[in-house]
Amino acid sequence: MRQVNVQPLVSSSTPAPDDCHEHLEGQDQITSGCIDEECRHTTRPTITSMSGSIASEGKRSGYDIRTVELAQQPPSGSDTGSHGEAVVHYRSYRRRFLGLVSLMLLAATSGMVWPWFGPISNNVSSEFGFTLDQINWFGNTVNFVYLPVSVLVPVLFSRYGIRFTCYLGAVFMLMSAWVRYAGTAHNVSTNGAYALIMAGQILGGFAQPIFQILGPKYSEVWFNIRERTTATMIMSLANPVGGAIAQILSPVFSSTRTSILYLGVISTVATPFVFLIGEKPPTPPTYAAAQSQSSFMSLARAMMGTEPTSSPAYMTPHERLDFAIVAFEFGLLVGVVNAFSVLTSQFFEPYGYSDDTSGFLGAALLLVGLVAAIVTAPLFDRVLTHHLALTAKILCPIVAASWLSMIWAVRPHNVGALYALMAIIGGSSLTLLPVALELAAELTRNADGSSAVMWFFGNFFGIVYVLVNGALRGSETANPPLNMHRALIFQGAFICGSVVLVVFLKGRQARREMDEMKAKEGEILGHAVGS
Repeated sequence: MRQVNVQPLVSSSTPAPDDCHEHLEGQDQITSGCIDEECRHTTRPTITSMSGSIASEGKRSGYDIRTVELAQQPPSGSDTGSHGEAVVHYRSYRRRFLGLVSLMLLAATSGMVWPWFGPISNNVSSEFGFTLDQINWFGNTVNFVYLPVSVLVPVLFSRYGIRFTCYLGAVFMLMSAWVRYAGTAHNVSTNGAYALIMAGQILGGFAQPIFQILGPKYSEVWFNIRERTTATMIMSLANPVGGAIAQILSPVFSSTRTSILYLGVISTVATPFVFLIGEKPPTPPTYAAAQSQSSFMSLARAMMGTEPTSSPAYMTPHERLDFAIVAFEFGLLVGVVNAFSVLTSQFFEPYGYSDDTSGFLGAALLLVGLVAAIVTAPLFDRVLTHHLALTAKILCPIVAASWLSMIWAVRPHNVGALYALMAIIGGSSLTLLPVALELAAELTRNADGSSAVMWFFGNFFGIVYVLVNGALRGSETANPPLNMHRALIFQGAFICGSVVLVVFLKGRQARREMDEMKAKEGEILGHAVGS
């Protein structure tokens, strides 16, 4: 970089126009844009000679340090300098929080579908005449439908955008609620009731992946580098939070029919929030958000090693290995939590625990995890930004040891130890959830594609766990009858044997490195402006 002469000019009395930028004639210019819409001051440096791009975030002299980039081709909404170079003004918009809250509510509501019948499975069996295996398929079906739909979500997004894709998810969620409730009518036969409830679960399986998979992409499109992990955390945890709420709510109603009715009411109330989700901001918040969308097929080619090295989607051999490890471990740990939520009462009730206690134990896992993730996500945004892989290496063995301990903890009159283990599993697993999703986006530079792969594996392993655990259930003559002791042994041994793969994880955060490189260049400009 050649010598840079900077002449600062900060307006003290006249506010800048709403678009927060000006263009100076006759020279290559960089003008900083506001980070937030409410910002009304503009710092106007003059750059006489510069190559490359500049980015910066932070606070200096009471004003936001703006993030800007000097590009060779003018993108939409940019200014153009005298030499044909484009000035892109990165900024964040307050409206991003409306979309964040809306996606959170929709993801939480759609997440109530698969575990709703877990704590009340025995009551549903008594009231409707379904077998326990049939009831388990209410949760399994959601996971099965999730698998093909998760592959379609990135395709829908790239073709129709975030808003239309979310509208589609809201329609499926609303239809799911009332088709399911139609199966509770007293004049419907047992087979008819099962078919209608199952149809509702299938429709719910179409809605859930849409709101879950788009979370990392929404955070990349709307949030800056110091907010992305927190935004991803909020949206990715919304689904398990919905599961926790379902664990608490489903057993509290007077009958299972009333319980299913209230699930429909909750879905109906949440649906209108979809109209608050924005497509994309007029100006991107970061360098990564400004890049063109990579297709799902480019991720598939990159993982197979056939993507050209000149492509932005190209992945090195170690990045491919890292992503495979992250996706496998993510699927393993998410799947066991999903299966546990579906089978909660079947794990605990044979040992004398009530439906309410079973539901509270499942909710404890998810709610403690929520608190842990809320506390840790800002740390990963601001302090532990370069240690996502290290975090996985530390927490994965803790989660595995906790699941192994469940073999001996699930016994009569041991509720205190069970709550402690649920807290440890929840706190570690849900802290890992946004970490793994962000690390996958870093490795692939494809936020929605990597998220689809991750959640695909999570639901795939959830199906495997439910089917295997159901097959390992004790007989009616076992002691106690229908116990899940062999299933607990399978879970603990399988998880402990699989988490050793994290030893090979390197986890280079390529996307963040690029954003921070441009931010570092911007720091040079910031120091020059302040001097």
